[in-house]
Formats: sequence, C-alpha cells, structure tokens
Amino acid sequence: MIEGVSVRPLRQIADERGKIMHMLRSDSPEFTAFGEIYFSAVHPGAIKAWHLHSEMDLNYAVPQGKIKLVLYDDREGSTTRGELQEIFMGPDHYCLVHIPRLVWNGFKGIGTETSLVANCATIPHRPDEISRLAFDDPAIPYNWDIKHG
Repeated sequence: MIEGVSVRPLRQIADERGKIMHMLRSDSPEFTAFGEIYFSAVHPGAIKAWHLHSEMDLNYAVPQGKIKLVLYDDREGSTTRGELQEIFMGPDHYCLVHIPRLVWNGFKGIGTETSLVANCATIPHRPDEISRLAFDDPAIPYNWDIKHG
C-alpha cells in the first residue's frame, strides 16, 4: 500500500425500500477539512487519468458502477516512491479511499454501466493546483489493459 493512502470499508444499510450508503463523517479518521463534494461519471472502458493535486487530499467512494482506481507514488522522500496500487471500487466493494496530495491517481470504468465516483475533497477545486498527464504517459509505468490470467 502507498504511504498515506487508506482504504476503509463503508457501511451500507439495505432494506426492501433501497439502501443508505455512508461515505465520510467529520469524526472519521480520514476527515481533515471540507472543501467540496463533487461527482465524476465515467463510462465503461473510459479512462480518466492521470491527475495529481498539490494541495488537495481526495476521499473517493463509488456508490454506482465499478471502477479500477490506480495510484502512483512519485513523491520525493516517500518510503513507497515508485510503487503502484490498484483498488477496485463499487457497491460490491464499497469503501472510502483516502488519497493524500502529491499522489498520482486515475480511474477506469469497468463493467457494463456508467460509474459514479464521489469525492469529498479537502479544498475547493482550483485549476492551478492540479497537474495532469495522459493516461498512457511513460512517466507512470502502468498499462490500463485488462490483465488476463
């Protein structure tokens, strides 16, 4: 696991009417500040990568659909520098993933439906604090193809 990243199972309360899906509370260990909550829809097979925030910590949950979230640590001085981490997320593996600033991240929609990624960020989005790379940039040693076997 990448230094500073946490993956915590989240509670779902289901009955015959539907369900409640918890995400993040102000007394959760991952919560440090509230900046904004936003949702990103990703279609099956689409890749939204790579992103790196210089000031924002991310808190992701996927209440609908399925994604493959990939993290890459390129932080100077990190004990996990150079490591990749894959996390599969969705209602069947409903969890909160805390991603600290300066960790590259991206995700791919998997399955057959559009997925919804919720992010409770620690600051409001600002274009000046995000860096981007193409999903296939050789600076990050990751191949988004399906891995068989």
